[in-house]
Amino acid sequence: MRKNMVIFVLGGFVLGLWALPSVPAAGAAGGTIAGVVKYAGDPPALKKIAPTKDKKVCGKALIYDESLVVDKATKGIQWAVVSVQGAKGKWDGKGATLDQNRCAFRPHVLVAPPGKITILNSDKILHNFHSYSKKNPPINRAQPGFRKKMKVEFKKGELVKIACDVHPWMAGWIVVTDHPYVGVTDEKGSFKIENVPPGTYTLEVWQETLGTSKKKVTVKAGETVKVAFELKKK
Repeated sequence: MRKNMVIFVLGGFVLGLWALPSVPAAGAAGGTIAGVVKYAGDPPALKKIAPTKDKKVCGKALIYDESLVVDKATKGIQWAVVSVQGAKGKWDGKGATLDQNRCAFRPHVLVAPPGKITILNSDKILHNFHSYSKKNPPINRAQPGFRKKMKVEFKKGELVKIACDVHPWMAGWIVVTDHPYVGVTDEKGSFKIENVPPGTYTLEVWQETLGTSKKKVTVKAGETVKVAFELKKK
């Protein structure tokens, strides 16, 4: 997976910068899985959130409920997680970074290898990093405005929900994964997973509101296989 830095704009609202850890370590020639995750039906409107605390900071930009973000033109779903089940590989990088910026987690969904994650506080106000997990010990740690950076650790792979107790609308996810063959869809619902070892796999997409869907894919060295998912409310 390439290291990306992207600015997402939704309805004139800049969602912020985010970065994923770098590509997997070099090894046998791999292939690429690319595709799109779309919404079945009429795209729902984004829900605005009115901050109820620290309005001077939290009210500087519009805040949206990011639990289901669908592009009106393409019906592409943002923040869906696409993973290659059963793939094995090593991360090549120093970990991942999550920011608390304008009272929202950025990115909304972060993919990270097991180990330490850097938590930033760009708001310079009190935040509280609270994780909900099963395989890893839950974390509930205050991050005052003067503490611009702190480290948290997740040793085991799992999907971790995160929240801020100070600002109850803040919500996000950390996908802790033992291998790097995981992608998160962009604002158009597109994803790309590179350097996947050749073989036949189950490709799974997960979206926090719409659940999961799976498809079989066969990856060949030096080639790109394209996959399309369509998710709907159950």
